Amino acid sequence: MNTSIYIAKRYLFSKKQTHVINVISGISMMGVLVGSAALIIILSVFNGLEKVILKLYSNFTPELKIEPRLGKTFDPNTPYLAGLGRDVRVVSYTQVLQEKALIKYADRQFISTVKGVSDGFFKGRTLDSTIQSGSFTLKDKGQNFAVIGATVQVALDVSLKNQFTYLQIFSPKRSAGNSTNPMNDFTFRSILPSGVFGIQQDFDDIIITPIEFTRDLLDEPNQVSSLEIIYKKGTDVDAIEKRIEEKIGKDFTVKNRKEQNTGLYKTINYERWSIFMILTFVLIIAIFNIIGSLTMLVLDKRKDIAILTSLGANKGLIRRIFFFEGMMISVIGCIGGLILGLIVCLVQMQFHIIKMGSSLSVLDAYPVALKVSDIGLVFFTVIIIAVIASGISSNLSVKRLDEIKADL
Repeated sequence: MNTSIYIAKRYLFSKKQTHVINVISGISMMGVLVGSAALIIILSVFNGLEKVILKLYSNFTPELKIEPRLGKTFDPNTPYLAGLGRDVRVVSYTQVLQEKALIKYADRQFISTVKGVSDGFFKGRTLDSTIQSGSFTLKDKGQNFAVIGATVQVALDVSLKNQFTYLQIFSPKRSAGNSTNPMNDFTFRSILPSGVFGIQQDFDDIIITPIEFTRDLLDEPNQVSSLEIIYKKGTDVDAIEKRIEEKIGKDFTVKNRKEQNTGLYKTINYERWSIFMILTFVLIIAIFNIIGSLTMLVLDKRKDIAILTSLGANKGLIRRIFFFEGMMISVIGCIGGLILGLIVCLVQMQFHIIKMGSSLSVLDAYPVALKVSDIGLVFFTVIIIAVIASGISSNLSVKRLDEIKADL
């Protein structure tokens, strides 16, 4: 075993004459342990929240979305576009027709987006997980229903128990502006709400209806606003996206989930790294306590240092002893913290002990998702900070070496 490592280990694990040094070393190690555990726990909880959010978004964000580059609608019945829905890898192929409209309910009004969807909308999605009240029903016994976002429900004070008050949806006619009565320039249709869903502000201000209802409202018998496609698990969606872009021409745009929600993915990345940097600063403070611990140890071991130098030990050996001492404190604290953090995360994943303090149907306990890359990131971060702190401490240990020898 290397001499400096052997002596450093003896200093760390053997009893020291000054009890305060034991306490300070223990505090330094506990600081690293708690900081490392907190870092892995927070990152894992953030991963879990990210996973839940993206899963909820995936209910309304398809893997691929085809839209016209110019204009609002296009004909989906061309041979190539229609053939996309017959691909054996496709789970859901949905025609979508949507438009802004004025919504009236009793004496309240709200501007919302009416999104008409074909029957394929229900495939490949877990829509029930988004429902706050009611059910995700668009058709029942030949009658059309609407599922409204939480923002719409609050703005209009919609009651699902009231089966006698309908949502009235107004949309401008194509010939709007030619009539002396403004109300004659609008088409309106009535529909009962069946459920309220809640995800995020980007989606909670829309109303989902059967596409037949929206076609009738907008007087649009054939055109669609977009095509939404979801594929089976394991499908190379990126390769399919490139192939579609090559075939479909410049009149259309094809967007994957990231391109449909660029703001969301940027926000998630910013928040993740912001949390990591804040906790890293806390970890830096904890690890730099090692400098104080090693400084006290140097004072306690002045006699040992003098004896070692008398036996031929140079400044490099003395420096390495206290460097490895600091590294041992950091590594042991980090490994202990990672183990503690992993145990807490696994317990939360299994038993859902820590609740979020709400009774949402989407989730009631803090979600956790472990990533091997996070464990490596935390360990690497601790090692880098520990090398710097231990290097500073080891240089201090030999700074007054000549004075120590003279005193003894």
